[in-house]
Amino acid sequence: MAQNGVLLELRGVGKFYGRGERRIDAVANVNFVIREGEFVALLGPSGCGKSTLLRIITGLAPASAGEVLYRGEPLRGVNPHATIVFQTFALYPWLTVQANVEVALKARGVPPDARRERALKLIDLVGLDGFESAYPRELSGGMRQKVGFARALAVEPELLCLDEPFSALDVLSAEALRGELMELWTSRAMPTRAILLVTHNIEEAVFMADRIIVMDKDPGRVINEVEVTLPHPRHRKDLRFLAMVDRVYAAVAGETPKDVTMLGVAPDEAGKTEMLPHAPINAIAGLVEHLAEEGKRVDMYRVGDDLGMELDDFLPTVEAAELLGFVTVQEGDITLTPLGQTFAGTTIIARKEIFAQRIRHQPTIRWIIEELQAAEEHRLAEEFFLETLQRHFTPDEAERQLDIAINWGRYAEVFEFDDDRDELYLPI
Repeated sequence: MAQNGVLLELRGVGKFYGRGERRIDAVANVNFVIREGEFVALLGPSGCGKSTLLRIITGLAPASAGEVLYRGEPLRGVNPHATIVFQTFALYPWLTVQANVEVALKARGVPPDARRERALKLIDLVGLDGFESAYPRELSGGMRQKVGFARALAVEPELLCLDEPFSALDVLSAEALRGELMELWTSRAMPTRAILLVTHNIEEAVFMADRIIVMDKDPGRVINEVEVTLPHPRHRKDLRFLAMVDRVYAAVAGETPKDVTMLGVAPDEAGKTEMLPHAPINAIAGLVEHLAEEGKRVDMYRVGDDLGMELDDFLPTVEAAELLGFVTVQEGDITLTPLGQTFAGTTIIARKEIFAQRIRHQPTIRWIIEELQAAEEHRLAEEFFLETLQRHFTPDEAERQLDIAINWGRYAEVFEFDDDRDELYLPI
């Protein structure tokens, strides 16, 4: 039996790939519990290891460190008490709705009559009565995801894990499905004892969860937990709801240190290599210009909504603006600095000069400039920089880091890129 109602516990869980200098930590030293009756959201930007943790919790992937306890017992292999609903519909296109729901039951040896009875009951429960004989191609995205929910619930899991299940849907379908799931959960119409939702959508987490576990990346780790005490049903325009969204934004974004600098470790220097935020120039400029129009301290969630940016795009843009000294963040609010005001109001040439001055001290940019200064004709192949970055990041992240560096460096005219020769070089 679970002690104190604890269904699941993670103790010092880590997951890494590779060894030695090529070791990449996906998640490190993650600790949290999920209790019976809880709806918990795992919130954080892409790349923080949320989905990795979900696979570890369900037993689809082993942890590299630490342990997972389910009802007080160490988890070994696949967790028979948990199921996942993925963000893609993951249905068998050649099977009907009913057959898709019955798949998991068949795999567990449930007799045909019992399978049929339970499948039909669940199809009715999720609002698909009348579509039993339809094929996935005949259904809308929201209806297909409902089949995914019905299939997951068919095995009566104690723990239902949701891996961004609404992200592939259009806005209206996603909102409708969230509401229907919450109705099933709050009415206790489903046998599930707890739900764990992976998301990068702050409003979604506040709308659905009782508790939000906030993660950050490099490596993926828990940085905060926020209790959501609002009663259900929750309304997005309620002042208490907006205040909670603001609070979660504050937990996710943290606060700008008093002395913001871009000092750090460059590739091949001792220590952890400093990452460039995943933020293009136009996004940074757009953020600064918007804040200049606002002319005051603004709630981060309002700015994100005004700019129409998802969390995965918005937070790196804010981080980049912080590193450049254009904004400060405090208690979920964002404020333009005097330097940011100057950047917003000056000429294109002056903007480039300000940007160049600021990024020359960023470790990766500084390293690129120093390597080009030492090279013959002040030119080096793109591959040289990419190979070095791959010693510190995954291949995809190394490529992304170099793309960002080139984007920033070309804008500031601190170095150039020759598309014909795939070389970086210093301007004459």
